[in-house]
Amino acid sequence: MKTPFVKGDKKVVNAWAIYDWANSVYHLVITSTLFPIYYSAVTHAGGVQTVKFLGFTFLPDALYTYALSFAFLVIAAVAPLLSGIADYSGNKKIFMKFFCYMGASACSLLFFFTDVSTLWLAITMVIFACVGYAGSIVFYNAYLPEIVELKDQDRVSARGFSYGYIGSALLLIINLVMVTFPQWTGLTGDAATTMATRFSFLTVGVWWVGFAQITFRRLPTNPMGEVKKGQMKNIWKGYQQLLKVWRLLKTTKRLRRFLIAFFIYNTGVRTIMLVANLFGSDTLHLDEKQLIPTILIIQFVAVIGAYIFSHIAKIKSDVFMLKIAVFIWVGVCIGAYFTYTAKEFYLLAFFVGLVMGGIQSLSRSTYSKMLPETEDHASFFSFYDVCENVGSVLGLFLYGWVYDLTHDMRNSIGFLLFIFVLGFIMLNRIPKNKLVNT
Repeated sequence: MKTPFVKGDKKVVNAWAIYDWANSVYHLVITSTLFPIYYSAVTHAGGVQTVKFLGFTFLPDALYTYALSFAFLVIAAVAPLLSGIADYSGNKKIFMKFFCYMGASACSLLFFFTDVSTLWLAITMVIFACVGYAGSIVFYNAYLPEIVELKDQDRVSARGFSYGYIGSALLLIINLVMVTFPQWTGLTGDAATTMATRFSFLTVGVWWVGFAQITFRRLPTNPMGEVKKGQMKNIWKGYQQLLKVWRLLKTTKRLRRFLIAFFIYNTGVRTIMLVANLFGSDTLHLDEKQLIPTILIIQFVAVIGAYIFSHIAKIKSDVFMLKIAVFIWVGVCIGAYFTYTAKEFYLLAFFVGLVMGGIQSLSRSTYSKMLPETEDHASFFSFYDVCENVGSVLGLFLYGWVYDLTHDMRNSIGFLLFIFVLGFIMLNRIPKNKLVNT
């Protein structure tokens, strides 16, 4: 007879957190640093102003943004279906593996993006990598309440984010050494730096898949111990589960109001994560050598922030610390509006890192602890991820729209300031009494 799974198993918890170490390299290397720089260099080579994709003409940077937005929309639409199926099948791990391998493979295939003639490959792989990353996170997050006791979820959530920040920063440093000193890896000639950059995309895929094996080896297939047989015949069961979650949210005031607040303030957080370098290069006119240290500052400080916020949340409360985090984000936006030098930008990066680590880990664990007694965690967390992904689409669009209207990104920062103020107001509307459900 199989021994039932016991929550809090140290090996399982550590293996779960290692997946953040594995997959966060996608966000840092592919989304935030090396790939956007490489993409811009390739698509603007020879003074190119526009590119063609699927018969349409785009500005290169706009096409990249649209690709990411499309990927977020895809995962927002598909994740509820897949997560519902995973809950009924009792096997979230197989879906987590599928999306992990999809994302890692797409990152590796970016190696073959060499010039505008292979732009179609780059855009396609950008979409698949984003869908793979976001899709695996749905199931990864859904494991948290199933493997960890309620009292430990803040700490474990913070550990996962910390692993992610450290691991991704470590690979980025390795990649930067490869790109800066390509001769150390045996590459020579005029194209050595370009080749080293392309090899960095391969390392992301290998790193992601390789460390994920630790997670997949230890993580239980079905920690809740139940499988609802006979339900998989109907592929719409996933959406029926999502509808069930929606009905429950309508009658659960604390959870509903938290999700509304989360959707609002996280729209700002995700937008800043995706456009920080753009603001630095476009508005402050910082070069690559100045922008990359900024990302490293954010990564390492975020580790400290995740633990600080988790520790204080035990003394005060999760919602209280989320209010503090959003209040600091308001200060960050005000500071960004009046930032003009590289030193000021680095100081801003410090506070962004401090609050980014705290708000991400606390948001996940707060939501997890507010969930009602259920075995359908993936369906609930698909709601959470839909909020994240739709917020990303909305935030990017509005940020770009304001910039397009005013031709000044400082005005777009003003829009983000409004978002965080609204999020703070909504956090204040969450009932303090845990027994309030209507």
